[in-house]
Amino acid sequence: MASAYLWLKAAHVIAVVAWMAGMFYLPRLFVYHAGLAGKGDAALFKTMESRLYTIIMWPAMVATWLSGAVLAWMIFRGGSGMALWAWAKLGAVLALTALHLRLGWHLRAFQKDINQHGSRYFRLLNEVPTILLVVIVIMVIVKPF
Repeated sequence: MASAYLWLKAAHVIAVVAWMAGMFYLPRLFVYHAGLAGKGDAALFKTMESRLYTIIMWPAMVATWLSGAVLAWMIFRGGSGMALWAWAKLGAVLALTALHLRLGWHLRAFQKDINQHGSRYFRLLNEVPTILLVVIVIMVIVKPF
């Protein structure tokens, strides 16, 4: 069972890294896409954004959630219940998932050429995954409470 746990943990970390790469890169693509605003053809941005979101980010998010749920079950199945740090981590992962869905909403707006936000908005939005990642890592490694 210990070997299976380690393999699952490795798969979880790989999925998280892939998901976070997309969470960092997609808002940056939106920054540049929003900066075009009638200056040029956005077809390349639309293709890159769509492929990143559907081919990399969605599968990575699903793999993160599935592997994380099984890991949590393996860790907490003894009946001791989840510690406060685990609830805080879960809250941050839920916020990251909500941001993922929000980015999908922005993606659809760009695809339909109805985006209402400028590059400054996306620059600010680009910082949110970093903040959430810091919270998640601290909760898992330090377990402050």
